[in-house]
Amino acid sequence: MTSPAGPPPTGGGGEQRRVRLLAVTACPTGIAHTYMAAEKLAQAAESRGIDMKVETQGSIGAENVLDDNDVRQADGVIVAADKDVDLSRFAGKRVLTVGVAEGIRHPEQLIERVLSAPVHTGGGAPTALASGGGKERSAGYKALMNGVSYMIPFVVVGGLLIAISLSLGGHTDPSGGLVIPKDSFWMDVNDIGVIGFTLMVPILSGYIAYAIGDRPALVPGMIGGWIANTGELYDSKAGAGFIGAIVTGFLAGYLVLWIKKVKVPKFVQPIMPIIVIPIVATTALGLFFIYVIGKPISWVFEHLTDWLSGMTGTSAVLLGAILGLMIAFDMGGPVNKTAFLFGAGLIATGNQTVMGMCAAAIPVMPLGQGLATLLRRRLYSEQERETGFAALFMGCFGISEGAIPFAAARPAQVIPANMLGGAVAGAIAGVAGVEDAVPHGGPIVAVLGAVSGVPMFFVAVVIGSVVTALTTVALVDVSERRGVPALAGAGAAVPEPVLVGTSVGGATESAKSVAGVGSSAEAGEVLSGHLTERTVRARLDATDKEAAIREMAGLLARGGRVVDADELVAAALRREEQGTTGLGEEIAIPHAKTDAVSAPVVGFARSDEGVEWDSPDGTKARLVFMIAVPEAAAGDEHLRILSLLSRRLMDAGFRERLLAAPDEAAVVEVLREVG
Repeated sequence: MTSPAGPPPTGGGGEQRRVRLLAVTACPTGIAHTYMAAEKLAQAAESRGIDMKVETQGSIGAENVLDDNDVRQADGVIVAADKDVDLSRFAGKRVLTVGVAEGIRHPEQLIERVLSAPVHTGGGAPTALASGGGKERSAGYKALMNGVSYMIPFVVVGGLLIAISLSLGGHTDPSGGLVIPKDSFWMDVNDIGVIGFTLMVPILSGYIAYAIGDRPALVPGMIGGWIANTGELYDSKAGAGFIGAIVTGFLAGYLVLWIKKVKVPKFVQPIMPIIVIPIVATTALGLFFIYVIGKPISWVFEHLTDWLSGMTGTSAVLLGAILGLMIAFDMGGPVNKTAFLFGAGLIATGNQTVMGMCAAAIPVMPLGQGLATLLRRRLYSEQERETGFAALFMGCFGISEGAIPFAAARPAQVIPANMLGGAVAGAIAGVAGVEDAVPHGGPIVAVLGAVSGVPMFFVAVVIGSVVTALTTVALVDVSERRGVPALAGAGAAVPEPVLVGTSVGGATESAKSVAGVGSSAEAGEVLSGHLTERTVRARLDATDKEAAIREMAGLLARGGRVVDADELVAAALRREEQGTTGLGEEIAIPHAKTDAVSAPVVGFARSDEGVEWDSPDGTKARLVFMIAVPEAAAGDEHLRILSLLSRRLMDAGFRERLLAAPDEAAVVEVLREVG
């Protein structure tokens, strides 16, 4: 090929050489748009006579990875991503960072812009999105989500082990409290769970810091989180909990970024990230929290306890509502513990009604958040729904920390909903005169006989949990709807067409079978038999999206793998509510993960007139694929199907052959090219 007309020559000695560019594409769920952007960029580069290598960071891992030699020879790097991408390997190269949607919509413009993009100066943290490059989540939000994702396993493991040990090995003690005998097997199980909970807060803080300042920020972030959670270090009966961990995480991350900017002699530079930065940042942050932030926290909660003590003679409804608000605010944090210790302290004086208010509010947060994931499944990812199930279990045993992952991920929606439900539960328990003889909460204390007024106790818990669930769903739904108009704007990130409940595990043998469709496939079968001539229709009769999905579900049913066609339609429509599965280029790939199918199945149909699918480029869908997999489907074969289809459909010639195929048999022959 000839040299490109647009970019200037870069070779020396009067010799022109082909421009060499690199690209990285990634989206939050790592499925279709990751590969669509890669194909579009590669096609645009090829049409201009430019060499380009594209690394895709999808759900099945990084593919076509850029090595040191690629980077050394590159004239520029385009990063089209809606999630963090490590740019440190591109130090000294021109780097243009944009949203993944820009890679799909304007690949030619990106190729022109990258040759005048600023030179990346290095550093471990990902850079911010370039101006005009498309909308994505803020760096702060992604750092918070990074911490939450690492924290969740500790919450689940710790909470469930504590709950199991309490249910199987615990009993009420005449002196007060829910007791597990010392030196027993269940006490050992409980201790392991406590370790999980103890590590939860430092992990949250550490990985928030890591997302901001990279590896040097991990140690100060974790130690800072431990300090925030250990009130004894700054004379507080209750530490700062997960809210303090969020504060220390961000402080550690940005402190490390600031230290990195300090110029030091060359001989010191090699030890900066492994010795100097961690030691300086950890010491500074730890002392700052102990001597500056910790003291005010201690003072606030001591006076809060005194204020509560003065309220015992006031209205039981008001006191119950206030205690419920406090219990629900930070779920095991300092506000929660202040209310809890206040109620527990009054048990010894013979006043058990205050602890009864607290006990009713304690399980509301995890029960309410778990219930919310069941009420509106489409608003939550598969991981969140699994966490919701664990939260329900923890709520039954009075472990309020089960709701922390939800509060950390969506504080503006979840914390107010928790507080409202907690206040309702506390107020109902207060007006009903519920008493609790042990310093613990949740249904478990009623089952073990520590609560008087058991019926009203359960009424308080149930009503409070329902209020929390309904309020959470309403607030999350409103926030999601507010985000929809932005998706249609210029430069906005396109919602990723992700399978409901998608797992992002590693590749499996079944995935290899998809990639290796060959002569062993039976006649009329494509994609390991998931698509057959029976699930292909040359003409789609529907004229709107819902009708098209219903018609496609009927088409899939012809393959003999659909158990409940109505539920399949409902699952696919719920997926559409999350964001359109119209990909542009006259393509739509509706999909669902549901037990309405007994095995993975793929269907395809063509529409002569096209169906309005809210595609990002405004085109109507003429090529409609539908994918359905059961909830229990192992591995990530469905991800490979979607990525393979997305990649192949970016080829204009392939799309033309699909449109021109005269009948179902001819369509299947064209589809054999997938893979």
